[in-house]
Amino acid sequence: MLIVSEEVCQEVIGRADAFTAVEQVFAAMSRGDAYNFPVIREAIGHADALYGFKSGFDRAGLALGVKSGGFWPGNMAKGLTNHQSTVFLFDPDTGMLSALVGGNYLTAVRTAASSSVSIAHLARKDAKVLGMVGAGHQSQFQLRAAAEQRDFERVVAWNPHPDMLPKLGAVAAELGLPFEAVTQQELGAQADVIITITSAFEPLLMRDWIKPGTHIACMGTDTKGKQEVDPAILAAATVFTDEIAQSVSIGEAQHAIANGTLKEGDITPIGHVINGDHPGRTSDEEITLFDGTGVGLQDLAVASAAARLAKEQGKAQEVTL
Repeated sequence: MLIVSEEVCQEVIGRADAFTAVEQVFAAMSRGDAYNFPVIREAIGHADALYGFKSGFDRAGLALGVKSGGFWPGNMAKGLTNHQSTVFLFDPDTGMLSALVGGNYLTAVRTAASSSVSIAHLARKDAKVLGMVGAGHQSQFQLRAAAEQRDFERVVAWNPHPDMLPKLGAVAAELGLPFEAVTQQELGAQADVIITITSAFEPLLMRDWIKPGTHIACMGTDTKGKQEVDPAILAAATVFTDEIAQSVSIGEAQHAIANGTLKEGDITPIGHVINGDHPGRTSDEEITLFDGTGVGLQDLAVASAAARLAKEQGKAQEVTL
């Protein structure tokens, strides 16, 4: 089997590779060629950590496996990323373990690819202002990926801990984009595209703050109880997601579903848009929202690409169990 380290993953997988892998697997899901298995995600009662498993099978891409890992909120103070995970890939023809792939970088790059796929297919073509809610580790990946999808002219950002914003501002500067720290209300009033990437358990953006034509990518809500935006935003928006089952149970839609302002039938898999089975955005005034819950197939898609490229480039370690 192959062992592909975190360092090698960073060497072989770029944003374009991740975008292609995620877009293709979303399309495969909507065709019925790929499916996720039920998610297990639990508080372990130690270190305030959430731990679980995401797995699935993509018949089109022949990716079978599981990502094991979770969220350790105290890791940043230890010089580690809060998200820790590893991907195990299996040969779908034999069931044998084929690769062990570091999942931390890939989790960040596939999450950013997911929101950038939604921007590519749903945001207005003339979107000029990018709004970032959240300034943690993954926000930098989100900003870099989003900037490649539209000709943004500036970035506005808010974070519950303002001292973290300068790192995000430095990324914007690298991209040649003016950066401004603003209030949540100002962000909603100015941004054409908004990415939320936090671990919040309460709404950070309210319906009245969102202007017509905005595209919102909610990327932080992946656990029961988490929440980043006012449920009224989902009621007012055309809602898309990676997978409906996760959206209604652990995604941002869980709250609007619970209060009855959104029905499961109101949510469209983004793969339908990619495949041309749904028009996506239908007007410049429409608010669109992507509920990016993070499905196991995303991880398997980028991990499979990493394993393939690492082997081709002679960078994977081969071992026998």
